[in-house]
Amino acid sequence: MEGTCIRWSSKVGFWVFKCGCVVDACEVFEEAEEGGSCDYDTYNAMIDGFASAERSEDAFLMFRDMQKGSFGPTEVTFVSVMSSCLSLRAGCQARAQAIKMGFVGCVAVNNAMMTMYSGFGEVNEVQNIFEGMEERDVVSWNIMVSTFLQENLEEEAMLSYLKMRREGIEPDEFTYGSLLLASDSLQVVEMIHSLLCKGGLVKIEVLNALVSAYCRHGNIKRAFQIFFGVPSKNLISWNIIMSGFLMNGHPLQGLEQFSALLSIQVKPNSYSLSLVLSICSSMSAVSHGKQVHGYILRHGFPSEVSLGNALVTMYAKCGSLDKALRVFDAMVERDTISWNAMISAYAQHGQGEEAVHCFEVMQTSPGIKPDQATFTSVLSACSHAGLVDDGIHILDTMVKVYGFVPSVDHFSCIVDLLGQSGYLDEAERSLFSACAAHGNLRLGRTVARLILERDHNNPSVYVLLSNICAAAGQWEEAANLGDTMREFGTTNKNTKFSPP
Repeated sequence: MEGTCIRWSSKVGFWVFKCGCVVDACEVFEEAEEGGSCDYDTYNAMIDGFASAERSEDAFLMFRDMQKGSFGPTEVTFVSVMSSCLSLRAGCQARAQAIKMGFVGCVAVNNAMMTMYSGFGEVNEVQNIFEGMEERDVVSWNIMVSTFLQENLEEEAMLSYLKMRREGIEPDEFTYGSLLLASDSLQVVEMIHSLLCKGGLVKIEVLNALVSAYCRHGNIKRAFQIFFGVPSKNLISWNIIMSGFLMNGHPLQGLEQFSALLSIQVKPNSYSLSLVLSICSSMSAVSHGKQVHGYILRHGFPSEVSLGNALVTMYAKCGSLDKALRVFDAMVERDTISWNAMISAYAQHGQGEEAVHCFEVMQTSPGIKPDQATFTSVLSACSHAGLVDDGIHILDTMVKVYGFVPSVDHFSCIVDLLGQSGYLDEAERSLFSACAAHGNLRLGRTVARLILERDHNNPSVYVLLSNICAAAGQWEEAANLGDTMREFGTTNKNTKFSPP
């Protein structure tokens, strides 16, 4: 009987993990259940399989069925269940059950609990579990460090790391990778670099994280020194240094690294090619961009949406709108970014009406929904082309149809559009009314600044802004604006300030 159970659990594991076919795994499980051959391992394989396939409800149902039968949950069961919790309530229930069944001292279960609570941003709960653990391993400490980092508590993360070292737990690549990825301080990066040199941890994952951290903090020279010294670079290493040169304003060196990558017979992936296309865009290097396009077609990447998007952007920024349109039309699949790229291409080339038409077609495309960037691009196109009616209609659509709150960029486009077209008074009224309607004082201040840049001595701006301040409950600021209005001599019966 025991051998039969092992065979059934192995079959379930094969279909779930090797083939990724949960349906077939379910059929195998049902056969085992009907034949009375289920055991702990069979149930655990199914729960873990459901969790891996992100079918959390099925994982919990299997967990309940396991409890109803003669099989109590094991350590492996709770680790899998914790990883599949879609709600904090479900996680709390699973935790209570684990405590009830005596798993409170199990390191793996406690680590799973911490990970679950961390996913819901429950820092205090993570700390409570961590501090209550009699035994901790490197995973426990890593969870604590990463939890602090994801909540932007960098100082607490560093203190946990130092305490980890004091207690004799040796950090691993995940520890250092987490600290380097999230650090906002170049000094912290340099400190970790020094510790790595002393400790001799030279795994490629850590070195890549270190190169990325120096790139992010603007020290591209140090980043390249480390990259150059890496003995066995992987594709991630090359992508990081190309991205680093691009973000630090050295696109030519980024292009040279792409050439070096090809020369050592390492095949780039879609991200590599997107990066080099961005480099070509920043340099307006259309000849290099065409060569990359040819590489994409020759090496089986033509259906990649991200590459189609990058090609559209590259050709548009290099002044070839026709080629951008050809790439866009040839794309088998498009996403929101694809449409945004094409609308931006029209805007960059001063073809406002085409940009508006593209936006209209986008709205009728199945499964495609405009985002904030879409409206920035199309409003910018309207501004440059002087399309007042279209611009106002699109802003109205943005708010009323899609429910977006206009940002500073959107307001700026409308101010420019109405101002250039001689409708500055209308701009003031409409934009300030929008700010007041949404209770957005920050945007109101920004709009006021934009208008005052055009018209330094416009007292009506202060009147409107004071009312927005009052609506937001900022009475002191409203009073100060009232003083400013009096300096202009505007406090009279026609511009009387009154709180809403």
